[in-house]
Amino acid sequence: MTTKIKPLTERRAWKALTAHHKKVKELHLRDLFAEDPKRGERMTAEAVGLFLDYSKNRVNDETIKLLLQLAEESGLRARIDAMFRGEKINITENRAVLHVALRAPRGASIVVDGENVVPQVHVLLDKMADFSDRVRSGAWKGHTGKRIRNVVNIGIGGSDLGPVMAYEALKHYSDRTMTFRFVSNIDGTDFTEAVVDLDPAETLFIVSSKTFTTLETMTNAHAARNWSLAGLGGDEKSVARHFVAVSTNAAEVSKFGIDTANMFPFWDWVGGRYSMDSAIGLSTMLAIGPANFRVLLDGFHQMDEHFRTAPFDRNLPVLMGLLAVWYNDFFGAQTVAVLPYEQYLKRFPAYLQQLTMESNGKHVTLDGTAVDYDTGPIYWGEPGTNGQHSFYQLIHQGTRLIPCDFIAFVEPLNPLGRHHDMLLANVLAQTEALAFGKTPKQVEAEGTPDWLVPHRVFDGNRPSNAILAQRLTPEALGKLVALYEHSVFTQGAVWHIDSFDQWGVELGKVLAQRIIPELESKTEPTLGHDSSTNNLIRRYRKLKESTGE
Repeated sequence: MTTKIKPLTERRAWKALTAHHKKVKELHLRDLFAEDPKRGERMTAEAVGLFLDYSKNRVNDETIKLLLQLAEESGLRARIDAMFRGEKINITENRAVLHVALRAPRGASIVVDGENVVPQVHVLLDKMADFSDRVRSGAWKGHTGKRIRNVVNIGIGGSDLGPVMAYEALKHYSDRTMTFRFVSNIDGTDFTEAVVDLDPAETLFIVSSKTFTTLETMTNAHAARNWSLAGLGGDEKSVARHFVAVSTNAAEVSKFGIDTANMFPFWDWVGGRYSMDSAIGLSTMLAIGPANFRVLLDGFHQMDEHFRTAPFDRNLPVLMGLLAVWYNDFFGAQTVAVLPYEQYLKRFPAYLQQLTMESNGKHVTLDGTAVDYDTGPIYWGEPGTNGQHSFYQLIHQGTRLIPCDFIAFVEPLNPLGRHHDMLLANVLAQTEALAFGKTPKQVEAEGTPDWLVPHRVFDGNRPSNAILAQRLTPEALGKLVALYEHSVFTQGAVWHIDSFDQWGVELGKVLAQRIIPELESKTEPTLGHDSSTNNLIRRYRKLKESTGE
């Protein structure tokens, strides 16, 4: 599958896009809309309850045609089919990429190494549901007989960002009699602040680590174990009532003191950043309940099926992915701003940072050759309208081109007077202002002094997508996350890179393991790093000694 694809810059569509970009790069959205009064109605796509308006992008019909041709020449369709078939498209780790199996309905068939994995997924979901029902109902008791009122998820990366984002996004649907906290950072403050006001007798820890050896997670897990034991009289038997594991390493889980009956596994065909709907989502299920969790999975599945079957010209993830390639590689845009106008989605941009940048931050192609084009833009953002009083200045009048995704919902979850109409008015106003700006003539017509005119001009021509849904429900969240998952997939297919490994996270972790004993050594260690690192280690040791630690 990989050998049939021409290098990106040799593909016919790429060459055509390069020539096309020279012709259209100076076109202004003001003119594009003036020439085509129906543009705003025409350049839209709708599927599974999400409406995408991509008309305020710096494209014309020819651009879209060439981008779609690029998708075809990049083998996107074959790569989509290969993923859904369970082929091992993560070639550097020889693994299938099957987060789509996590939300496949009962009775579906997705085969890996000759075995249909969907029944396994539903066995696990049923086990998670049974456990969640027992905890939520109070049937599961802590060591002293008290019911569990606090849940602390300990993980890092995909074992943290997904659960945190989902909890915040779906807080409206959560059990408010329970408290949920999330610990990821190895900084001791993270754990300390998470448990400072909790009662150990009412606290359940979920330790999420596939190998049960992850440095940060297990360091925090042992801190949690010590804290729990200290509050429960030191009885080792209490661990089994206050800790469960999301892991595949039964030996280490048992050694920790967790009953392996309360171990929830997941599979090597689930990447960490794609795992929020696996057992990693146990904290989510505890918060919103099994029924809502299954609705979340159904939302994911609906978008999966749309991505798998819809023609590319009406395929939401494909269109968004191709537009991202257009700005990244032809306009040199280095970042994408994701701007949810929904307070519950405040952690969504942070979640997308791992999903997008860990996936497509790659410098070689699938066959190991260095890329000679840009991959992996930086994703960032904050909820509106907060961002409007922060970084929107740079988006509107700065020197960098920053494509924006605006996300909004028709119905508020918390109606409060005129708030929601005002919120939505801001979404629509921002997309309009970014696209059309304000000309010097318009500024002058307002009676602005000549010297002030340049400061008040908005060039416009700043591109954006608008994504509109009815209401933020578990189902809608699933659709939204899957939309970005598959947009990332589309970009990776065009760039001909492996979007599913993450070797870039390894080197720093390996070096840290070497440095830890050098910081902790009671005698002066022999250092073999560069002069800067050696000097910083010596300075840290000296200052640490001076504090008596």
